[in-house]
Amino acid sequence: MASDDPDADTTQPVAPLNDRRPPMDAPPWAWHAYAELRRGVAEIPGRNANERILQYFKATNLGMNPIAYQDETPWCSAFACFCVQEAGLPHPKSASARSWMKWGKPTDKPVYGTVTVFWRNSPNSISGHVAFYVSEEGPNIWVLGGNQNNCVSIAKYPRSRLLGYRMPK
Repeated sequence: MASDDPDADTTQPVAPLNDRRPPMDAPPWAWHAYAELRRGVAEIPGRNANERILQYFKATNLGMNPIAYQDETPWCSAFACFCVQEAGLPHPKSASARSWMKWGKPTDKPVYGTVTVFWRNSPNSISGHVAFYVSEEGPNIWVLGGNQNNCVSIAKYPRSRLLGYRMPK
């Protein structure tokens, strides 16, 4: 199974989920993400693919690329694109997590739902992870995202891997 995070021990799901419900004033894409969380979207091991994850890829530029027909292709950015698209806003249309660093505008004051981009492998690599900000706890940032432990989940990532926070213009 694919994972956007090679350091699996740094991403841990949180429970209970209701403790992390979006506040009423959360951006609309955060509510779409939360709905996907409540659906329990997860990869299907083996040759079969979760059709919902394949729907996320339709919000990206992968088009008819065969990798868009596998739920084991890294899909964190596809999930973010899908949620923002469902909210009726423009998005990068890219399967690359780092493409979100060019979306919207930077912010230093994240709120629930702020697009949060992390580096993966090294700060200068092309790899990354994108998800929606939930909260902070010590050296960690909790985010709601896709392809976290091979499912839509709320997980924590080290603040030291943060590339930036983004909000729409």
